This record gives sequence, C-alpha cells and structure tokens, in this order.
Amino acid sequence: MADTCTHLGDVTLEVAPSGDGCVECLRMGLTWLHLRRCVECGHVGCCDQSPKRHATAHFHEVGHPLIQSFEPGEEWFWCYVDDLMFEVPGRPPSPAHS
Repeated sequence: MADTCTHLGDVTLEVAPSGDGCVECLRMGLTWLHLRRCVECGHVGCCDQSPKRHATAHFHEVGHPLIQSFEPGEEWFWCYVDDLMFEVPGRPPSPAHS
C-alpha cells in the first residue's frame, strides 16, 4: 500500500454524479449496500460489499483510479491504483445520494 495517493491532482468535486443510485443496479432492478462516486466522470456504483461491486468494475473497465464515498456524512476517497483511503482536508462536502 502506498503512503500517499499519486492521483491527488485528479480530485475534483465539480463532476456531477450520474444519479441517486448505482447506475447498473438500478438498470437491473438490484439493490446495493453503499454507493461510491467516480471522481473523474461522476459514475455512481455500488461498493465491494454489494453483490455486483459496480464501482470496482467501473475502475477495471475505464481505468479511473479515484472514487469518493457517496454516502451522507462520509468524506473519504479511495485510490484503486495506490490501494489507499484518504481524506482531503479543507475540501467542501461531497455530493451524496438522498
């Protein structure tokens, strides 16, 4: 595991989320446990504890390395490439599903 994320320059909060739930699960009529938002394109996918792990599948499909929790009150990021969870002090609150 890395000590620092080498993709911090890619962190932006301006990208609009793709919706209020996991895009693929909603299309398939499935449920999820927690949601994650791709920092680069806004794709909202389900977490690795959800049956289909769509956030991680999105990383493997398109290569976008950073996700952020899309849960209310959670401000952490995860970098798939550096295998690292982190927060960015001073950043405004992230969008979250309702």
